[in-house]
Amino acid sequence: MKRTVTHLADGRELIYFDERDDASRDTADTRDLPPPPPASEMRHDPILDEWVAIAAHRQSRTFLPPTDECPLCPSTPQWQSEIPASEYDVVVFENRFPSFSHRVGPAQGDILPGLVPTRPAAGRCEVVCFTSDHNASFASLTPARVRTVMEAWADRTAELSTRDDIEQVFCFENRGEEIGVTLSHPHGQIYAYPFVTPRTRRMLRSAREYRDRSAGSNNLFADVLAAERAAGTRIVAGNELWTAFVPATARWPFEIHLYPNRQVADIPALTGAERDAFGPLYLEVLRRLDGMFGLAMPYIAAWHQAPVRVARDLAYLHLQLFSTRRAPGKLKYLAGSESAMGVFVNDVRPEQAAQMLREVSL
Repeated sequence: MKRTVTHLADGRELIYFDERDDASRDTADTRDLPPPPPASEMRHDPILDEWVAIAAHRQSRTFLPPTDECPLCPSTPQWQSEIPASEYDVVVFENRFPSFSHRVGPAQGDILPGLVPTRPAAGRCEVVCFTSDHNASFASLTPARVRTVMEAWADRTAELSTRDDIEQVFCFENRGEEIGVTLSHPHGQIYAYPFVTPRTRRMLRSAREYRDRSAGSNNLFADVLAAERAAGTRIVAGNELWTAFVPATARWPFEIHLYPNRQVADIPALTGAERDAFGPLYLEVLRRLDGMFGLAMPYIAAWHQAPVRVARDLAYLHLQLFSTRRAPGKLKYLAGSESAMGVFVNDVRPEQAAQMLREVSL
């Protein structure tokens, strides 16, 4: 794999990940662009003990452009996109409309002194383009291309983790307008947060309490994986190095977790063999998901990685994949109980979901 770093017209970084060593990446971005926006602000909610990012500049971000004006397609003589090259394999670049950024402006005072601390939303947001083919999807990628994407995820996780202002790196993909996707080109994102996210803190607290109860010998995630593998009823697919299963406590109608069978903290810690084995299994799971109702399922695919500096021994890398579709023509909405109280009510039994996914004809 060849890695080439360049910059866009406004100074944002762009990185090509090429599968050919002879790929030439000397095409310059000649657009006339305004400077990137300064970092937004974040405010700490004292009631929930959570940081909230306030990024008003994102209201003007690109929204469902026509195909011939897609900012993630390769550039052409008629249209200059975010990627100057006329073709590419995998590309990562700084988001033009970031929620978190290292371009920190002047310090601001607290919104409510003594109650709501206010800080610059330092960090970084990146876009990951999986392919130059606008009409493709992650499910249509080859295992070799998935491996290239994994190399990009590992590269960015490792590099971003060296920054003093980053505490957690989150790689994810949103797919489908039902999820809120504003660009249909197959792509994902990476958020590098200046704090450990609330969900991760909660998971690691549970893992710590579980370890303490078992006198320090057990890992919560490893024991859940072992129990699911032993039960078998919610296993969707697997191979020697990875297991895909519907969790017994699934919150979403169709939710699948993919775990490496060996505990590792993050994507960079995966071996070459584990990275090779992930692609074929994940592609099978995505095809099963799309085959449920014979349509492209909306989904979120979220990598849960260890924080950069804390509790890395407690964490267990895994991918959470879930869809908001519960039946043809019906979506799962986060209504009163879920949105206001955080109590999920699932309309599909996890065991039924797993069986339905296993029965999809590939």
